[in-house]
This record gives sequence, C-alpha cells and structure tokens, in this order.
Amino acid sequence: MFEYAPAPESRDVVDIRPSYGLFINGEWADALGDAREKTINPASEEVLAEFAVASEADVDRAVSAARKAYDAVWGQMPGRERAKYLFRIARIIQERARELAVLESLDNGKPIRESRDVDLPLVAAHFFYYAGWADKLGYAGLGADPRPLGVAAQVIPWNFPLLMLAWKIAPALACGNTVVLKPAETTPLTALAFAEICRQADLPPGVVNIVTGAGETGQALVNHPDVNKVAFTGSTEVGRLIARSVAGSGKKLTLELGGKAANIVFDDAALDQAVEGIVNGIFFNQGHVCCAGSRLLVQESIEGELLDALKRRLSTLRMGDPLDKNTDIGAINSSAQLAKIKELSDAGESEGAARWSASCPIPEKGFWFPPTLFTGVAQSHRIAREEIFGPVLSVLTFRTPAEAVEKANNSPYGLSAGVWTEKGSRILWMADKLRAGVVWANTFNKFDPTSPFGGYKESGYGREGGRHGLEAYLDVRPM
Repeated sequence: MFEYAPAPESRDVVDIRPSYGLFINGEWADALGDAREKTINPASEEVLAEFAVASEADVDRAVSAARKAYDAVWGQMPGRERAKYLFRIARIIQERARELAVLESLDNGKPIRESRDVDLPLVAAHFFYYAGWADKLGYAGLGADPRPLGVAAQVIPWNFPLLMLAWKIAPALACGNTVVLKPAETTPLTALAFAEICRQADLPPGVVNIVTGAGETGQALVNHPDVNKVAFTGSTEVGRLIARSVAGSGKKLTLELGGKAANIVFDDAALDQAVEGIVNGIFFNQGHVCCAGSRLLVQESIEGELLDALKRRLSTLRMGDPLDKNTDIGAINSSAQLAKIKELSDAGESEGAARWSASCPIPEKGFWFPPTLFTGVAQSHRIAREEIFGPVLSVLTFRTPAEAVEKANNSPYGLSAGVWTEKGSRILWMADKLRAGVVWANTFNKFDPTSPFGGYKESGYGREGGRHGLEAYLDVRPM
C-alpha cells in the first residue's frame, strides 16, 4: 500500500517575536499592567510567544485613538481614498500569504492546506471586495446618504482568526469607521501580524487598533461608552451577555453565534459527492466551524449504503502535523476545547448512541481527537442538540421531506443547512422551509465575500459579507 511521505511546510517563513505588546494609534505600546499570557502550538504544546493582556485603561487608550482617527481623518476621507488603503492591504495579504498561512496553522492547529488554500484567499478577497464598495455606498440600496457610525468594537473567535478579522475589519473600514479589535486569547498571532500589515500599508494611525487579552478585555471593549458598534463572533452564551450589556446603550450590534447545522441527504443524491460534502461539512478545520454540518439527516432507505461509504472515506483521512501538506485533520485548538469534545462524546455513548471512530495514530503531544460519528442518535440526545465544535458527527434518519424539515428545524440554532438531491424543485422547497441563514445545495461550507452570512434564533442576528454586510456599519436613513 502506498503511503504519503511527509511534506512539511517550512517554519522559516515566519518570524515570531518572543513577546508582543498592544497595537494602539499605529504603534506598538506596552500595556499599563504587568499581566501577560502565552499562546501555544496546539499540535505540540510548544510556547510560541507571550502577549500583553489589555486592561480597561488600555482599552480606553485604544478607543480614544480610534475616536481621534475617526473624527480627524478616516470619517472625513472620501470613499475612493479609503478604497486605496483597502486595496493596498489586500495586495500585501496576497504577498505575505504563505507566511500568514504558516502562522495561522502554528497558532490554531488547522492543516496548512486549509489555511493556505481556503482562509488566506478568502481574507484577501474580502478586502478587495469591500474596497470596491468604499466609494459606492450610496448605491448599495441602504439609503440616499449612508454614513459611518464611528468606532467599531470587534471581538473575534479562535477557529478562523484571520478570516474573521477580515469579515469585520474590511466592511468597517470601507464604510468609514475606525476599529478596535480583540482577537481570541488562544490565537492572537495573525491579528498581531495584521497590525504590521496596517503599518506596511501606511494606514493612518488609530484607524485599526488591536488589543489582546481574554474575556475581561473583551468585556471592557464592548462596554466602553465611546463605542458605536459592537460585532461579535463566538459562543451563544457570551453573545447573550453582550446583548444584555449593550441593550439600551444605542450601540449597533451584530452577533454571529453557534450552530448545529443539519446536512440532509435524500435517496436520489449522488452518493460519492454527498460523502465528500459530509466530510467537508463536519471534519473541515477539525469541526471548529460554527456552521459545521454536525447533524447528518439521511433518508432511511440509503442509511446503510451511505454509512458504509462514509466510514471507508473517514478511514483514509490523515491526522497529524498541521504543517504537513498531506494532513487532513489537524490539532484541536486547546486543552479546554478537547475536554468539551470528550465530555459530549462520552455523553453520546452514555445516552445510548453507537460510537465509531476512524482508526488513526494519535500523536503523543498536543490536543487530538479522531474523526468520530454516532449512529442511533435521538433528537433528545445532547450530541444532537448541543454544539460540540469538534470532529464529531451525529447521524439521524428520516423518511419524508416534511420529516427532514421538522427534524432539521428542531434545534435552538439556525445558522446553516445542506441539502443533497438531484431535484431542483425539492432544493427550493427545502430552502424555503428550513430556518437557517445559509442553505447549501449539493455542497457545503462554500463561502464568497459577495454573499451574506448569518443566522436565526440562537445563532445570532445581522449579516456579514456581501452588500448586506455594509448595513451593520452604516447609519442608514430612509430614502
């Protein structure tokens, strides 16, 4: 049997400092306090760097710098001039794509193929796309004279650190707002590299500020009285807290939260294509995807055939070094996330579901979990209702399209869904009935900067991407 020889990407293309400060007003600044945290490589538990923990006073410095830049420069700058900066940032991201991809895989644990071939092209594409909107806001259908809001506070998660940064910063800057961004405490390195890109692009000081830290830093940023807009991507629990804290403050708020997406396969679907879509839907990025297809709803008549094919495919997935170009499944981002995945998987077994995991060697160091699926899952099981955020698939069956819709919608979440069938009429009927912000047809996890993304119910509100993503950063008045 042929085996793939290791093909590791070189770490020499990245230059990681031993220690990082805060990026405020276009300069690196020491935090006012002494608190520091470390970020580690989840595949080896190697310490990569330490970073400052921003206090409430540090956040105030960053917001003040953003306000000054908005009032004096960015908010007054014509859209065509803002576009030049966004285009410049996009080009620099393309030029430094290899470096950024390696840095993302080191800090996050995702395979280099994904960070290189998915994340980085999309990051650059978002900046290019919104650069094109910067001087056309009056033609976006959002009002005759849309105006920027002011200072945007943005808090991003650890699963797609640089891509989530692009989703938030690109439209904010295109609309004329300034930004204070807080990356996740386990994955700050690409956001800090982006600070250098802002300097390289000669972005005016204070337009983008980056403060690192954990929950308290994010709380100080969200609650700051001089912030006009809050954008958050993360857990539903934290989203609820943010919604309560900004209620009545006049701040505009968008939340992109958790998901428990249904991936629905009908008996007329192209089986091999559906298997690839299922794998991509839940095992991409180790299942660290809010819109992951973590619930497989398969028509009863093809359950056995589909599961046999799916298990054969999962047995070919390679788990290991994220920097190896052959790796399919990388490392779980943190020990805390691995503990959560194990807890919910154990709960699936204790509640009566049958567990199957692909047989693959697990490295001795780092945080790892093999691709796993559960059959015999009931709607009431925790693994069918709670977001696992890991490479774990729950399999349920249905007989009719109406039953598939009822089971798919029987969730507190409503972020995404997938439908696999050869009948276009059925796809359209299902898309109309499913309570999900995004419905993919005969594919899954496909993204484009021109297309809006967001959810219903406990998956949040507001949209990011596309023309719709501009509205969250504009003071929109009736035409």
